[in-house]
Amino acid sequence: MEKFPVISLEKVNGEERKTILEQIKDACENWGFFELVNHGIPHELLDTVERMTKEHYRKCMEQRFKELVASKGLDAVQAEVNDMDWESTFHLHHLPASNISELPDLDDEYRKVMKEFAQKLEKLAEELLDLLCENLGLEKGYLKKAFYGSKGPNFGTKVSNYPPCPKPDLIKGLRAHTDAGGIILLFQDDKVSGLQLLKDGQWIDVPPMRHSIVINLGDQLEVITNGKYKSVLHRVITQTDGTRMSIASFYNPGSDAVIYPAPNLVEKEAEEKNQVYPKFVFEDYMKLYTAVKFQAKEPRFEAMKEVEAAVKLGPIATA
Repeated sequence: MEKFPVISLEKVNGEERKTILEQIKDACENWGFFELVNHGIPHELLDTVERMTKEHYRKCMEQRFKELVASKGLDAVQAEVNDMDWESTFHLHHLPASNISELPDLDDEYRKVMKEFAQKLEKLAEELLDLLCENLGLEKGYLKKAFYGSKGPNFGTKVSNYPPCPKPDLIKGLRAHTDAGGIILLFQDDKVSGLQLLKDGQWIDVPPMRHSIVINLGDQLEVITNGKYKSVLHRVITQTDGTRMSIASFYNPGSDAVIYPAPNLVEKEAEEKNQVYPKFVFEDYMKLYTAVKFQAKEPRFEAMKEVEAAVKLGPIATA
């Protein structure tokens, strides 16, 4: 079996740049996922984020989750559950505006640490987008600009814990989906596994690895590259032992950013066969995605094509 791609960024600005770019290109084209080590985020900061996130879950969220499970009778289900996920989550917004100071239950030290972590991840996301530009033959900054809109990108973090589940065969931690946005940076538990991606019809584990950041590509990068890179179905399976921590940060287009395939990446043949991805406003895509997140992505793209066609045609005169 092919080995899940693990890429070190340590010498990306030195003599190994070409090799590293090649590894990233291969991972983007063939996996839609890769794991980064030597990414520049200090290990001490990652350790603090992990410790504080786990403490916060135990202190503020664990009991609530147990009560939720009991109220819905989830610990005694006999058939597969398809309308819920076995996860305990909260969301942080960083850009265009932060909500960290408004969230209840977070102590000041945790707020400070998560703010610092978000700044480092934002910088890493933008570095990665430029490496993708280089691989795609796009000018430096193209993807960042494509995401910008009028207020800059949307950047936020979903902090999740996946507690032990008595019925792992019947309840998923998170049902299979592709991510709607741009580029996703995940700091995950290095002991408890659970994240899987679909490759060539098989579910493959994303290996837990200490101090790594897992990267995956969202639907918007599939559109901008006109399918050269694809967002990939992934899911979280539950375990009977151990609580899995997952901190996923989403670097997404601004709400009013207009997303469309980069003209340089649309081949003549694709144009002739009408195999060009749609053009749309990111916020419109998100409205659709929210309703059908756990369904196939292709109908979403088709629906946006129909919207695009209607806009192009404009109002039809009836007089």
